[in-house]
Amino acid sequence: MPALAAALLMSLIVGLRYLMLSGMFAAITRSTGRARAIPVGQVRAEIKWSLLSALIYGAPAGITYWAWNRHGLTQLYVDPRVQPLWLLWASPLLYLFVHDTWFYWTHRLMHRPRWFRVAHAVHHQSRPPTAWAAMSFHPWEALSGAVLFPALAWVVPIHVGMLGLVLLIASLFGTTNHMGWEMLPARVVRGPVGAALISAAHHELHHRNYRANFGLYFRFWDRICGTDRGIAEDMLRSPPRVMPAKAGT
Repeated sequence: MPALAAALLMSLIVGLRYLMLSGMFAAITRSTGRARAIPVGQVRAEIKWSLLSALIYGAPAGITYWAWNRHGLTQLYVDPRVQPLWLLWASPLLYLFVHDTWFYWTHRLMHRPRWFRVAHAVHHQSRPPTAWAAMSFHPWEALSGAVLFPALAWVVPIHVGMLGLVLLIASLFGTTNHMGWEMLPARVVRGPVGAALISAAHHELHHRNYRANFGLYFRFWDRICGTDRGIAEDMLRSPPRVMPAKAGT
């Protein structure tokens, strides 16, 4: 498969994955009565920017796949016997930690006034964010996120199945953290799991207060750097906060 065809195929896969996951969680949000009022046209804009991001994400991913499949390059592998067994499980954790670190620092950079205007403002045009905003990025921001996993695949060995798991986790966090309601029980969010991992109640505060809660998976960097402002407690109240929904497509 030529490199260009591989890039287009990966873009198609990323786009379909986005439509399926965001569509599923948007439907769950509506069916549970938690859909919030959003401006007319917001969902259309989120889908437009997200599909453009999918095209950008597919380019480096496709080139990496082509280099591995056609020429045996990169550190991707299929046979689990070619690497130590501990690496099979350690590499996904390393990928997630490196991704979280990369995301935290690039995200903070994009909240500086100049970079915010150039790139990140597109993402924050979603007020309030929805499940469709998971990949709603300006092309510059999409490019900053698109290069990391392909770059890691050239230097850090990882099983292709585990890489698929990492990508699924990334998509799930990106989608569920923008839904505007918390899927996890309050006791989990307030407990040790919620103290370590980011969920919707944590990321919601980032969209309310642009200067806090910059992480993606873990609260580690936010805590170390003093940017953790906790969680949106109103999202954990019972019954959950519900706002009347109106057409936003």
